[in-house]
Amino acid sequence: MASAAEQLAANLNFSALAKAEELKKRIWFTLGALLVYRFGTYIPLPGIDPSQWEQIFRTQAGGILGMFNMFAGGGIHRMAIFALNIMPYISASIIIQLMTTVSPTLEQLKKEGEQGRKVINQYTRYLTVILAVAQAYGISLGLEGAGNVVVDPGYFFRIATVITLTGGTMFLMWLGEQITARGIGNGISLIIMAGIVAELPSAIAGMLELGRQGALSTGLILVVLVMAVVVIAFIVFMERAQRRLLINYPKRQVGNRMYEGQTSFLPLKLNTSGVIPPIFASSLLLLPATAASFQTDPNGTGIIATMATYLGHGRPLYMVLYAALIIFFAFFYTAVVFNPQETADNLKKHGGFIPGIRPGERTAAFIDKVLTRITVIGALYLTFVCLCPEILSSYAAASLGFGGTSLLIVVSVTMDTVAQIHGHLMAHQYEGLVKKANGESLEASGSLKSDIAAVVEASQKVKGALADREASSKTKLEAIMFSSRMASDSRDQSSGIKASTLLA
Repeated sequence: MASAAEQLAANLNFSALAKAEELKKRIWFTLGALLVYRFGTYIPLPGIDPSQWEQIFRTQAGGILGMFNMFAGGGIHRMAIFALNIMPYISASIIIQLMTTVSPTLEQLKKEGEQGRKVINQYTRYLTVILAVAQAYGISLGLEGAGNVVVDPGYFFRIATVITLTGGTMFLMWLGEQITARGIGNGISLIIMAGIVAELPSAIAGMLELGRQGALSTGLILVVLVMAVVVIAFIVFMERAQRRLLINYPKRQVGNRMYEGQTSFLPLKLNTSGVIPPIFASSLLLLPATAASFQTDPNGTGIIATMATYLGHGRPLYMVLYAALIIFFAFFYTAVVFNPQETADNLKKHGGFIPGIRPGERTAAFIDKVLTRITVIGALYLTFVCLCPEILSSYAAASLGFGGTSLLIVVSVTMDTVAQIHGHLMAHQYEGLVKKANGESLEASGSLKSDIAAVVEASQKVKGALADREASSKTKLEAIMFSSRMASDSRDQSSGIKASTLLA
């Protein structure tokens, strides 16, 4: 089955794209919104010294701040008003999804359809505000304790920082919802992708600078570039991969009509969990390094410092734990977002069944078995994609600037956006076909009306001819009756004369 990108490439017609006014408006709106987001990442937080923060950030860029800076599009590096980016919303969404499996109330809301989804989205927004306030307050305390970064520390700076960073996050959440409603693609995903793409040129430039300085060989740089292309193609292939389960629907009778049995498929993605496992795994492994970086004693030999030493980038223990956490979160998040029992119940409710499998519990067990098998492949795929840059960084003894997580996010979001563009183009072409068909039907109806008029006119002529014929036949009948009446009268007169003569 061809992907949306392949279908778009095969059916791309620039004339149709130029005529699709609604699609062009959506694309321009999306680009404008992303431009506003990029402008916001350059507005610094009030009350800080950018030069002092630049020095501190360089010493801690290898920890969790570096990863968050990648998702924030350089907002943390510049300590901008969008430093938190959309990450509190992502965390709130994940927490709410996890709670739907625990809380019966949220689970019932999830089953209520559109109305329940709106309530869950509202809960997600409330939790986003709480998380953003907590993170912003932590950032304000961290900035005050980081040396001479804050010009005037105190409660005023903390309150201003909390309001600014929380407001920036809420504005980005609103902007993402507007992109989703009035633009192209998922707004939240596009904002994250825009931040990553904005940092990729600087990462590539840094890698080339290391090559110029002799830290990286030219052959290694070429290997990295070729591997990036191969990994992107591999990601596209794996993200499209599905395991389709055959679903049969029996014959059914509705009223007096009998409907034939139908055949459908239940698609199971090879990577159901998406990019959540690498993000969770990276966050957990970078926590010791970040905590160690905030220690005041540079020669500290505590537990945190020891953990940070063994869990550094490129260390064997780091890679082993990274792979183990990715596999664990792949299975965990798949179990959260996909419920085999619910799927089996829906199939049973609508009369569908898997051939050879009894509906109900047996179907749920079969779907769970298949999902577990394909999740193993998906987890290994995520592990391979995320460990390749780490192995290269360890081999080169230098950071490459981008990892497998960023590639996963960029490729996945791009595929989804291209699919939506293709859908809008198909809808536009369908509307054109409908209008054309309506025009042809109008022409056909016009010709049909003329034909009907001709038929009516001919029938009227025939009717007139039949009326004339009936009138002439009636006239002939009256003439015959009149002549017969006259003949009978003359016979009566002659017989009367004969009788009178005989009597005389």
